[in-house]
Parts: sequence; structure tokens; C-alpha cells
Amino acid sequence: MSELGLVKRQFGHRARLALSPAEIRVINDQAHAARTMWNCLHSWWQMMPKDKRTPAGADAAIRQARKDLDYLAALPAQAAQAVLKTYHRAWVNCWEGRADEPRYKGRFRSPMSVDIPQGRDLNIVRVHRRWGMVNIPKVGRVRFRWTKDLPVGKRANKENRITGARLVNDALGWHIAFRVQTLERSPEPHQGPEVGIDAGVNIPLALSNKDHQDHGRPARLPGGDCDRDKWLTPKEKAKLLKLERQAAHRKTFRKRGEKASKRLQHTYDQIKQLRAKATRRALNRQHQTTTYLAQTYGVLVVEQLNILGMTKAPKPKPDPDNAGAFLPNGAAAKAGLNRSIAQEAWGRTVTMLTYKTARYGGRLVKVPAPHTSQRCSACGFTVPGSRENQELFVCKNPDCGWTANADWNAARNILHLYRIGHVIVEVPAAGRRGRRAGKTVKPTAAM
Repeated sequence: MSELGLVKRQFGHRARLALSPAEIRVINDQAHAARTMWNCLHSWWQMMPKDKRTPAGADAAIRQARKDLDYLAALPAQAAQAVLKTYHRAWVNCWEGRADEPRYKGRFRSPMSVDIPQGRDLNIVRVHRRWGMVNIPKVGRVRFRWTKDLPVGKRANKENRITGARLVNDALGWHIAFRVQTLERSPEPHQGPEVGIDAGVNIPLALSNKDHQDHGRPARLPGGDCDRDKWLTPKEKAKLLKLERQAAHRKTFRKRGEKASKRLQHTYDQIKQLRAKATRRALNRQHQTTTYLAQTYGVLVVEQLNILGMTKAPKPKPDPDNAGAFLPNGAAAKAGLNRSIAQEAWGRTVTMLTYKTARYGGRLVKVPAPHTSQRCSACGFTVPGSRENQELFVCKNPDCGWTANADWNAARNILHLYRIGHVIVEVPAAGRRGRRAGKTVKPTAAM
């Protein structure tokens, strides 16, 4: 905080680059060199004794590697230093328990990216209503789509400026993601109402006040699977189906271990472009939904979900009668449910709500997840069999018999847990580290 009532905020803005084939080859070489640099650093770190694993030693190893290996010299020196900082930060996150150990980056598994750590090297200029120019090291001046006003030229100062950028590649081509630092007024505490949110598959975001948010509910197919291409138009779906059939036909002519032909690779690229377009639309809708919730409500209560545990495959059940055989364990149905959970991106929704509630002065509260979907929000009792299916909840308590949508019932229970103080984590309005509440008893009182 630099002044009273003002806070610094950092955000990213992504824009598409207009590159020539020669410029694409140069940036591709830089991205492959950055990935190789990471892998070399990982090998060096594992090989050296623990007392010699220092950033200074790694920096010396990087400088020597750039002299010995010509293809590593394609990466700018500052970008190589950024790889070292990112790798060391990954180990710090591992030591502090926030992430797993760093791993090798595969050629096809890891996205291609190049970091530009110094914002002053970009020299951004707006040349047209829709286009701007940016300087990329070892590439030169490149055009990019101007879709948002950036603090450049006379509008840039010490508090509002671009601190760096990163080149990112996906199926739609190369993009540049600017890191922007701005000085904003600290938000006032949000005076909006409290609401409980249940993340589900039938209703993506069910709210306790029935203001449900359907940010792209998957269309249920006859086989029980989800439509992965629900964000595409009918013409785009027909084109995707045609391309997938072409790819399957052309793949039959490729022998095992043989490299894919240019025609087949071009078909794969077209499929990737359509998939990337659907992903961008889904992400855009998710941003719109979370922004609406953060602007409308003062306190948002969500569940503390273990998504990794929820999406694990069921263990095989050995058949006692036949040695080496296994009984049906519902793995196919569980795989469909896991795909539905992954498509809804519950974890990303909570991440967006975390920083957006802090931006608008609200609060995000997490409560324990067990039994929120089995407990009746009218009488407060948990009776086995009350949730009859994915959509319907019918309380089996003889004195209650309350009937409602299962996701709405869970959202009411989530809000009730917050009101009685059964809180795990609370993220304050200012965005500081939230407090973690101690263990509390299981609530049994009715709402």
C-alpha cells in the first residue's frame, strides 16, 4: 500500500500476436530452448549435493550451458534468468507445502512459453484502433490485437505500468500476456446479502436464494456422457465431426511408429483450434458468472472440496470365484462423472471468486463439505436415502417430508453452516491471508 486508501493490484491481459512464418520459427526455437533449460536445471539440481544447490550455482551452470550449447543461445539471457527464478520458486512452493516437486517438462505435455521479465524492453505503441506494436527480444517489432487500454506512453508512471510479459502458445497461435501493475482505491466493505453456493453437475452453481448460475450445463447424451462441445455452434460441431472422421480415416494409413503425414497433422491442428475456441468461450462465461456473483453478494459461502479425491477412479474388485478376474465396479459410469466434474472446473471457479470478492470488498468463506447434500435443510436431520437421484431430494423424516432440488438443498445447508459458525477458511475483503477456524461439532439444528 503506497498511499492511504490505495492498494496496488496486478493483473494480466492477453492479446493475439500477428506473426510471420519466420518470426514464428524464431519464437518456437526460444520456447524449445526455455523448456530444455528447465530440464537441464532439473537434472543439475538433482545431481548436485544439497549444500551446493544454490541459485548462484545454478546461474553459473546456465551461463556455461549457453556457451557450450548453441541452441540454448537462441533464448535471450533475461528469459533464461526468468527460467531459473521460476524453477527456484517451484521448489520454494514445494518446501512450503503449496505444490508438489518440480518435474521434467515434456515436449508435447508442457505448453510452449517464453518470458520477457523487463517491461521497459517492450516499447509498446498503439498504432491503430485495433492494433498495437510491441518489441520482442531477438524478434523485433510485432503487431498485436489492441483489445484493452494499457498504461503506456504518457499514461504510464511508477504506480501504473507494465512490469513484463510472457509469450504463450496454444492451438490458436502465439499470444502475449502483459503483466500490468495499477494503483487502485481500496474497496469499501460490500453490503450485499449472504449466499451459499453449491457446485454441482445438474446445476453448475446452485445458490441458496434460487439465483442459480448455469454457466454452460453439459447436455446429457443418451449414454449418460456429457457433450464436450457444448460451446460450439451447430455448424462448428458438424465441422468438428467431419474433421474427426477424416483424422480417423487418415490415421489408418499410418504404420506403427511412423510420423504423421502433413495432411493428418493439418487435420489435427484444425481440431485443436475448434477445441481451443470452445475452451475460450467456457472460460469467458466463467469469468462473467464469477464477476456477477462478486458484485452482487457481500458474503459467498462455498464448500471445501477435495476435487482430486472426488475424481479418483474406483478400485478394482477381485472376483473370489475366478482367480485373476475382477467384478464390475462402475468404472465407466464414474469416468463419465469425473469428466463432468472436470468440465465444470469447480476449483477454477473458487479461485476466481477468491480474488474477485477481494476486489469488490466482499468475503469468501469455506465450510466443510460432508453431508451437505444428504442433510435436509428444513428439519436438519440426515436420513439415509433422502437424495433419491441427482436432481431430487425428498426428506425421509416422517415429521418433515420436505421436497426440493438436491443442489438447492445443499446450497441452503452450506449457508446454514456459515451462520452457525462452522467455518474452515475465511478470505477477508482486503484479500489478506484468511483465518483457519478450528474443529467444530457437526450441526444438527434446523434452519
